[in-house]
Amino acid sequence: MAPRILLTNDDGVDAPGLAILAGIARALSDDVWIVAPDGNQSGAGHRFTFGRELSFEERGPRRFAVIGGSPADCVVAGMTHILGDRPADLVLSGVNAGQNLGDIINCSGTAAGAREGVLQGAIGIALSQSMNYDVSRDPDWTNAGHFGAEVVAAILAAHDGEDVFYNVNFPFCATGEVTGLAAVAHQRFSRSPIRYYPSDKDGEFFMAIPETPKPLDPEADFETLHRGRAITVTPMRLQQTDMALLERMQGTLSL
Repeated sequence: MAPRILLTNDDGVDAPGLAILAGIARALSDDVWIVAPDGNQSGAGHRFTFGRELSFEERGPRRFAVIGGSPADCVVAGMTHILGDRPADLVLSGVNAGQNLGDIINCSGTAAGAREGVLQGAIGIALSQSMNYDVSRDPDWTNAGHFGAEVVAAILAAHDGEDVFYNVNFPFCATGEVTGLAAVAHQRFSRSPIRYYPSDKDGEFFMAIPETPKPLDPEADFETLHRGRAITVTPMRLQQTDMALLERMQGTLSL
């Protein structure tokens, strides 16, 4: 039986990347649902909206917008209410306009959508189309659209039930220049890439990523995507406890 698939994103229900994602999902199943924020939620991370009422609008068959909601809100609403008594088997989040690499995964609403999917009992995959901002601010979705269904199918075939979600990035290059599919670790930066960035308006500022912290691991996602021109797949564990340190602390920690 084809999987039931729930789609979400952090760019909003009308974002072009979500239309690309719908095409990917429909190549795998005819049971596809969309529950996405009504507007841009980039950088929302795994935020939930507590203490404030939310609502959703039906925008078409199996297509819903959560008003003011985050990607995590959308997945919860979909998995525990909108899809009824049969929640999704697979949650796909994206396709994000721009790469989600390294420690940026920690603040990514795209990644959070996939992560919450796993927490709700599904397989979760976050997908992002990388961009070269020096060339254009408009994404070229060709590689995500061309390779997306095949990449998702490959991940599903390799998935063994571990407590993980998957982070996928498609390179910014011609389709014929894509070198393959690479399973890689995410880049741990030497410091957070997110910085204060001054505005032209007096007294105001932005949160921004003005530069990439160095050095970079040539085997990790950042370099493999940008220099290696491979589609990167990173399995991300949900159990964040450092088990080795926990074991040492249990033997030494006391008052």
